[in-house]
Amino acid sequence: MLNAKMRFGAFIAPFHPLDENPTLALERDLELVQWMDTLGYDEAWIGEHHSAGYEIIASPELFIATVAERTRHIRLGTGVSSLPYHHPLMLADRINQLDHITRGRVMLGCGPGALPSDAFMMGIPVSAQRDRMDEALACIVKLLRGETVTHKSDWFELNNAHLQMTPYSRPSVEIAVASQVSPTGANAAGRHGLGLLSIGATSAGGFNALASNWAIAEDTAKDHGNHVDRSAWRLVGPMHIAETREQARADVAFGLENWMYYFSKVAALPLSMEGGDPVDNLIASGLAVIGTPDDAIAQLERLEKQSGGFGCFLSLDHNWAPWDRKKKSYEMLARYVFPKFQQTNINRETSLAWARDNRETFIGESQAAVGARIASHMEKKGAGNIAPEILEAMGFNKSPAAAE
Repeated sequence: MLNAKMRFGAFIAPFHPLDENPTLALERDLELVQWMDTLGYDEAWIGEHHSAGYEIIASPELFIATVAERTRHIRLGTGVSSLPYHHPLMLADRINQLDHITRGRVMLGCGPGALPSDAFMMGIPVSAQRDRMDEALACIVKLLRGETVTHKSDWFELNNAHLQMTPYSRPSVEIAVASQVSPTGANAAGRHGLGLLSIGATSAGGFNALASNWAIAEDTAKDHGNHVDRSAWRLVGPMHIAETREQARADVAFGLENWMYYFSKVAALPLSMEGGDPVDNLIASGLAVIGTPDDAIAQLERLEKQSGGFGCFLSLDHNWAPWDRKKKSYEMLARYVFPKFQQTNINRETSLAWARDNRETFIGESQAAVGARIASHMEKKGAGNIAPEILEAMGFNKSPAAAE
């Protein structure tokens, strides 16, 4: 029996350095999702950020509405919507509308907000973000299931609140909760029976917490009479692959330094440019793949072993390489990595082996069938019009008399 297909996608924050046109950068993000749709990727998750200059998509819902018109199959998620920044009814209503206009292709990713600078501008205490996420999520889950909610909080209020339209997806839009090292996301996923987005799955802390966070999600789900499914568990990590390791290293020389600067000086992932080659450091730490399809396969096998199994791998989109080489990396993942984890070549391998192992039988029968036709022709017309090489190959001896 075939196993469930691992799904593939991208987590698009995005990360655009300050030396380029932001309008064109956004257009390339849209083009990337179109390219992924063409290549057969399953999902694209789009970020929400409001400060720091690199992660320039402020409304994943607007992005999703735009790219949904340009694609046919790929599912589109908010990666993630920062719940403390939104009134629950307003966010739920926007997602519900997207569910209808995309015919069920939208997903809601939830989190507390990644950049403290975003929260600061809105006067939201960083210490309150996780509690506010939990409070809002409990209401949003019910709203998206078509329920009526009354809830009074110190930062929002709902009075007999409900969505005008019943959900297109039943019982609800798929919802996933962001998780890194702390058990916050795992607890929330288990409490409501939702999916889990392990955003820092390949960082040292995130990798080590994979199995424990899933156990927390399962235990919490059991406590609340829910179930969490590994197929709804998504692991995120950066990759860039090329034809050779040398080519991959040459590709990422284009933009890796800018990305490292952002994460080491601005965002919340501790990275250091000191102490050796940054590519070597990223590879040795397990955080990133910069290499070949075989290196990507090894990373995914490592994640499978550590986690115990998950449903979807999301490549953390990063703009390390020039646009054409970045597109090539996505293409090579689809061509050479997907088949390993989706078992798409198992029947082809079986068919090839069967044809190879029975080659002599099949060729013998084919030659016998052709030989019978040649013999029949020779009985009626002689061998004059048949090339000597064919007669010899088929085991006939062309006599001088027959050749006349």
